[in-house]
Amino acid sequence: MNTLITSTNPSRLISAAIFGALVLSWGTMSIAADDSDAHRAVVKFGDLNLSNPQGAAALYHRIWSAAVTVCRPQIDESLASMSRVRSCVHKAIADAVIKVDRAELFAVYNSKNHELRPIVIAQGR
Repeated sequence: MNTLITSTNPSRLISAAIFGALVLSWGTMSIAADDSDAHRAVVKFGDLNLSNPQGAAALYHRIWSAAVTVCRPQIDESLASMSRVRSCVHKAIADAVIKVDRAELFAVYNSKNHELRPIVIAQGR
């Protein structure tokens, strides 16, 4: 004879729910930490003269190309993945433009994106 015993003790149910939520949140934090470390590229630009528009445009193209290459592995068959890739590319480019911190590169960024340049709220050097 099969018997199923259920408990109606609310404290036990609450404890189980809290424990389950903690376990799931730890897994999510672990995945997020691993995800941010995996997507990196180095763009070299020592050969470019960033004081002229051609040099800044060439650097922007290198940054865009690296961002597309780094973000491409996120593509799958869903429409949501395309949105994730666009968001990833946009964030990678904006972060790189902020890091380089040159007015000529900001001008290229603004002309390509039709929006204000990325803003640095606070930066430690």
